[in-house]
Amino acid sequence: MKLQATPNTFRWIGAAVFTVLVPGSVTVFLPYYIFGRSILDIEDLGPLQLVAASVLGVGAGIYFRCLWDFVIAGRGLPSPVDHPKKLVVCGLYRYVRNPMYVGVLLVLIGEALLLRSIVLIWYALAVLALVHVYILVYEERYLQYRFGQSYTEYRNKVRRWIPGRPYQPSDVKNEA
Repeated sequence: MKLQATPNTFRWIGAAVFTVLVPGSVTVFLPYYIFGRSILDIEDLGPLQLVAASVLGVGAGIYFRCLWDFVIAGRGLPSPVDHPKKLVVCGLYRYVRNPMYVGVLLVLIGEALLLRSIVLIWYALAVLALVHVYILVYEERYLQYRFGQSYTEYRNKVRRWIPGRPYQPSDVKNEA
């Protein structure tokens, strides 16, 4: 039996590399670099740490669900290496325009609670500010250019950060 690589196989490899390099850097490598080995020291597991682990787990689940939607529905990656061929408006993207970023931020908040670190909370807020500027300056403009009227309709019906009613596209064609 001969194994044959498909475009999705390469996308999943790219997705794994992207995950390690981008959200992995933001949620694991940079906090470890900033805080050193002490980031791994969890003194005791109390109720706060159980809540923290839950928040972290929900954030990771959101991230991986969004990654799935990018690879399968969008036929691409959330990176400049292989932009999605289709506008991703399914899954969690039906409720909020930036669920992947929300997932990463929840991971950071979960880490901050788990480690009882106010510095990590400030770090998470700084990441949120940088991501928000990136979205305003580059990402939304690029999506408007790439997907035209489809993105305009989506942007007008779905909030950037706060989930709302599920998106129901009209008959506007996806211009990719």
